[in-house]
Amino acid sequence: MEKKITYFEKTGIENTEACLTIAKNAIIHEGYKHIVVASTTGETGFLFSEVLKEIPVNLVIVTHSAGFKSPNIIEMPDDIRKKIEAQGAKVFAGSMLTHSIETAFTQKFSGMYPTLIVANTLRRFGEGSKVCCEIVMMAVDAGLIPEGEEVLGVAGTARGADTVLVLKSAASKRFFDLKVLEILAKPRV
Repeated sequence: MEKKITYFEKTGIENTEACLTIAKNAIIHEGYKHIVVASTTGETGFLFSEVLKEIPVNLVIVTHSAGFKSPNIIEMPDDIRKKIEAQGAKVFAGSMLTHSIETAFTQKFSGMYPTLIVANTLRRFGEGSKVCCEIVMMAVDAGLIPEGEEVLGVAGTARGADTVLVLKSAASKRFFDLKVLEILAKPRV
């Protein structure tokens, strides 16, 4: 089988429109039923919800948990969340699987812990690749997408989207069942 992969020269937000087109075409032509998109502030999530609103797909937008940036701060404004949901998408705010508790241990005691090792290993394929794996497991854990299906994951580096993966979904409890099946787009740097 031969498939096309798009490699971006740089990371970041300037690749968002291309990722949206790649994901939309994959949904239409390959028949994916679920797409999970990372969006901290809601900007990327709203863009995807606006473009995909007429396409029959389960769109889940995953954002940071409350307090991720600093205590009591929710990074996605409530009005943006409501606009995304009005387009038919779901918004989930949850703890990042490779970050929360072990980051606290690392800051307090130094050293590396298993989930941070996993995170840094996945980063060898790019920040967006790591985030795609996380958000798909988070969406499964929340019951927003089914386990064991081929789904699209979309994420980026800092802002916007620069990575599109096809993954076999798994709950975090079954992390080793999560599979990256295809890379549709990613930065080459």
